[in-house]
Amino acid sequence: MKKILILGAGTYQVPLIKTAKRMGIYTVVSSIRGNYPGFRFADKVYYEDTTDYKRILEIAKKEKVDGIVTAGTDVAVITIGKVCDELGLRGLSFRAAEIATDKLLMKEAYEKNGVRSARFRKIPFAEENYAKTISELQMPVMFKSVDSSGSRGIVKVDSAEQFDEARKTVFENTRSDYFIVEEYIEGEEFGAQAFVQDGKLEFILPHGDYVFKGDTGVPIGHFAPYDLSPETAADARDQLSRAAKAMKLDNCAINADFILSNGMTYVLELGGRSGATCLAELVSIYYDFDYYEAIIRVAIGEKYDFEKVIADAEKNGFIPNASMLLMSDKDGNIASQQNNNQPDPHICDIQFDFEPGRHVRKFRVGPNRIGHVIAKGETLDEAVEYLHRALENIHIEVEPDPVI
Repeated sequence: MKKILILGAGTYQVPLIKTAKRMGIYTVVSSIRGNYPGFRFADKVYYEDTTDYKRILEIAKKEKVDGIVTAGTDVAVITIGKVCDELGLRGLSFRAAEIATDKLLMKEAYEKNGVRSARFRKIPFAEENYAKTISELQMPVMFKSVDSSGSRGIVKVDSAEQFDEARKTVFENTRSDYFIVEEYIEGEEFGAQAFVQDGKLEFILPHGDYVFKGDTGVPIGHFAPYDLSPETAADARDQLSRAAKAMKLDNCAINADFILSNGMTYVLELGGRSGATCLAELVSIYYDFDYYEAIIRVAIGEKYDFEKVIADAEKNGFIPNASMLLMSDKDGNIASQQNNNQPDPHICDIQFDFEPGRHVRKFRVGPNRIGHVIAKGETLDEAVEYLHRALENIHIEVEPDPVI
């Protein structure tokens, strides 16, 4: 029996765990202790920090795993790279993982290899006259933690008066002693899911993003197809391919963030794993195949026939779909939650992350989600209509925390 090590037991790892089990693969899950839903589906659990790659490597050796993988988070990517290198497993290398989880290394790789991206500067936290360095860039700018994910530690800054507060926010969301500042590119933000196998970009699926406007834009949903001209779509594919090669990404899923400005695609960043916020599901529905299964098969050393999947989808017709997170507008405990939707083939999934009584946070960043809804249709407009209709039939009451 094949054996796989899945890092993380949270909401975005549960589909991986369930899929591996359905495939008949012995499933080992590692995560810190906590009320994580993935634990109950695993064959074996280790309560270990997924960033402790020395300990995870010991587990991988002990269990003699055939593959290691995660989904929806950058936290465990560096560990996956280390284990893949040490054990000769199929997946991204340690060097690729380093670049994918450090925005400075990523930006340097883009600059060196001619990837179209925003100009940037490295700023040590110890640098007192950092405003002078930033003055070399055109305002507005983005302050970014180099090692955070989920839109944490990223702040848009419009004037020098905001520098210190933005710097403080980044400092509170990083383990590094430096951060980066890059020019803000005015344009339309969009994303893409992709996969690289044996050096080949197997597919790229551009998608639109529904964005929550806080300190920075936080994705709260996605949709496909995304309307791009053939020329722009080709440019996006070219820039993603260049960026993936610059980062040395291979045999892994890719989560890409872009800005479309003046008809040109600028690369914000690439992650060496599948996207969160229902993005793996978006791929599965759009191409009508099990994307989680594909990710797992590549991780355990098999060759996956993406070419056939895409050809079949082109022949049978792509399936438009859209998703949205469920969120709370206050800190408090879930008092009740109701799904009044009747069974409908256009509603792909409605998920509540927590039971009533669970304390939740006011939505600010992706991990504050409390559930999701996914819908499909014959057209994108129809998919969006079913999505909003389903959302209207969901009622969640949160009892706010007492004012102290």
